[in-house]
Amino acid sequence: MPSHRSLSGDIKLLEPFWREPVERQVLPNGLTLIAKPDYSAELASVQVWVKTGSIHENAWLGSGISHYLEHMLFKGTERRNGRQISAEVQAHGGYINAYTTFDRTVYYIDLPSEHLAVAVDVLADAVLHSTLPADEAAREREVILREIAMTRDDPDQRLGEALFETVFRAHPYRHPIIGHRDVFTGLTREDLVAYYKKRYVPNNIVVVVAGAVEPARVREEVERRFGQAPRARLAPVLVPEEPAQLAPRFQHRVEDTDVCRAGIAWRIPGLTHPDAPALDLLAAILGAGESSVLWQRIREREKLVHNIDAQAWNPGSTGLFMVSFTCDPDKRLRASEAVFRELASLARKGFTRAQIRKAVRQLAVGEINTRKTMSGQASRLGAAEVVAGDLQFSRGFFERLGGVGSPGLKRILREYVVPQRMTEVSSGPDIKAPSGQSAARGPGSSEEFEEIRLGNGARILLQPDHRLPSVHFRLACHGGPLFEETGKRGASALLSTLLTKDTKQRSALDIAHYIESVGGSFYPFSGNNSLGLAAEVLSTDTARALRVLREAAFAPAFKSSTFAVERDAQLAELRLDSDDVVTLGRKLIRRRFFGDYPLALDAHGDEAGVGALRPDDLAKLHKRLFTAPNLVLAVSGDFKPSRLLPQLKELMAEAPRGSAMELPPPFEVTGAGEWEEKQPREQAVVFQAFPGPSILIDDFYLGEVADEIFSGMASRLFERVREEKGLAYFVRSSRVTGLNSAMFAFYAGTSPEKVADVLHEIEGEIDRVASGGVEEAELQRCKARLKAGRRQSMQTASARAFNAGLNALFGLPVNDWKNYDARVGAVTASDLAGFATRYLRKEYRTQLVVRP
Repeated sequence: MPSHRSLSGDIKLLEPFWREPVERQVLPNGLTLIAKPDYSAELASVQVWVKTGSIHENAWLGSGISHYLEHMLFKGTERRNGRQISAEVQAHGGYINAYTTFDRTVYYIDLPSEHLAVAVDVLADAVLHSTLPADEAAREREVILREIAMTRDDPDQRLGEALFETVFRAHPYRHPIIGHRDVFTGLTREDLVAYYKKRYVPNNIVVVVAGAVEPARVREEVERRFGQAPRARLAPVLVPEEPAQLAPRFQHRVEDTDVCRAGIAWRIPGLTHPDAPALDLLAAILGAGESSVLWQRIREREKLVHNIDAQAWNPGSTGLFMVSFTCDPDKRLRASEAVFRELASLARKGFTRAQIRKAVRQLAVGEINTRKTMSGQASRLGAAEVVAGDLQFSRGFFERLGGVGSPGLKRILREYVVPQRMTEVSSGPDIKAPSGQSAARGPGSSEEFEEIRLGNGARILLQPDHRLPSVHFRLACHGGPLFEETGKRGASALLSTLLTKDTKQRSALDIAHYIESVGGSFYPFSGNNSLGLAAEVLSTDTARALRVLREAAFAPAFKSSTFAVERDAQLAELRLDSDDVVTLGRKLIRRRFFGDYPLALDAHGDEAGVGALRPDDLAKLHKRLFTAPNLVLAVSGDFKPSRLLPQLKELMAEAPRGSAMELPPPFEVTGAGEWEEKQPREQAVVFQAFPGPSILIDDFYLGEVADEIFSGMASRLFERVREEKGLAYFVRSSRVTGLNSAMFAFYAGTSPEKVADVLHEIEGEIDRVASGGVEEAELQRCKARLKAGRRQSMQTASARAFNAGLNALFGLPVNDWKNYDARVGAVTASDLAGFATRYLRKEYRTQLVVRP
């Protein structure tokens, strides 16, 4: 078994994080404050963790009152109404949101660090002094009823709820966090107030702040805003123990879907149990990545599933070890049996040193990745304090991990993952069993990408960043529907996937092992205008990443057996999309709007196009796209340019010479009109689509601001449609952007009888903007949010490399992020009126209503 010594390299990588200063103190009123300074970016995340969730609801158990209260806390205080809360945060470039889980409710604001005081003030005001207005409670009740209807329309949500209610018979985990509809409808405002007063007290709250702020200043602001609230009586909540499961449980939900979904679960102890690290290690070996045991045995070898993974979920005193997969309906029973057979085999034979080393490295890299953003760091600290009760939990976890070997993993399998305590829940068509079968620093500061052009036309972009010990490589080329053959749409996504599989030197499994054994990742990407490869490894493993990139980009094998598996998986994903009414509707409006133009489909294509593809088609597309003038390699992370650049030049010199790609003519609107689509759903979704500004024209930034005007939580459209009138659960705009053509669309989820009202409100909002009705304060809030959002989005090396690579590929300045604030800042209300007048015209409009 691996010793502490064999794991010392991984633990050594984590030790700098454990040594980083984190201050914890308990205020006199019982509130816990955690502050972590990080000056790598001028950002901060302020999070308020209230130690109450759906399992703490006592007399209101099963109602979803914790989630209801989360919705209500931003609706008004004695000092601010709901609109003022969102407007104030947006005006300071912040993003405000909240979420509810089984055991906590978290409210957070991510914003530029110079506005820390605003975030602390707003969150303290909302969490401690909400007035829970009666009219807002009534409106939000309708919103949540629409949200409950949405979960009924989502087969993944239905399956998850069915699994939990089947596993747990006594524990509150058996109830959905959002609540049961009939119990939720019985809640009153008086119930909300009573629950709020019982649970939202300072001695039940943890405030976490991470970012470019001095801990002393954090303490001062938190004491000023939170410290005056008095400690209150906090009655303990009895969470009953789940009785032992003595026999396996099965449930199959017959549903009209094209793809089967299945979840197999076993109860396990909680996060702080000594066996928790071994359970996480087992999950990683079984289901983390394409070289994992279940992926290779059940997907690649037996070809029974489209996707399969494993996880250990154990946030409280108990949890679940889960294996989940999707498959064709006629393979569900065989897939389940294959899972059980493989688990039994591993319990007998054990695990290899290589499997354990790879999984430990993956867990270590996962721990590193939590530090990429301020929000991630704050969330990690909050979980350590609230869930584990120990800020040094991570250190202890990895130290215990060092003692886990094959004998320990075999014991875990035999003790927890046993047939008599198994629960299996699935959904899909009713297929009977055959006879005999049983059931830091980055853009936003001074660091820029350096661009190097090679003689063959290829380009290399470099941005050293030594904040984390990892390096991200992003190889991009033109691709997507604009460059695909008619009748064979979806080739881009399939090509990018196949490039991460077999090469002339290695099999797909060899490649997956090669990268995942060092905790690295290697994955494809594809979109409307590009496709490519991404690899991320620790800085000590850059040579390994370059070898994989070289083989994938310039020596792919396109084996027919692998092609068949991945094509079937892409077809399955397309069928899965039809199960979600919003995803289906977005695809339908895109097709209606673009008609025969290539952007009518995204990079994943449609079933007819993907079904028509053959390996030779991908080989031809690869040969056409992967030429030197069409390739950009962007690198960001912990490296020395003088040492790495020669290796990058050697790699990119292998790209064949060729000519730059030519775009098809721009799209012209010809198919405007109105359509309806009937679907067996509870909710309706409405869409309106118009032409929009493409990536390469100046109006693109007008589109950015317009999208925020129509979509932000403080937008007039959101306020009027959801908050004031309660017409829809969600309403917003979205875009499909191509290099020379684009679509700007609105969509909303509503009840069937309110469709006309929602469409009327969207038209009214377009008219308001077109008439110059955008107020200056409203516009400034949107600009601040966009600028802060860009700063937030560029925290990670992967995001920065992706952004720079696409800029270079599309002919934009590599460091175009520098111009973003100025271009957004220059937009006026008059400009937006011009945007609405030019683009959002009724004669250009394509309208679709998807209704029951």
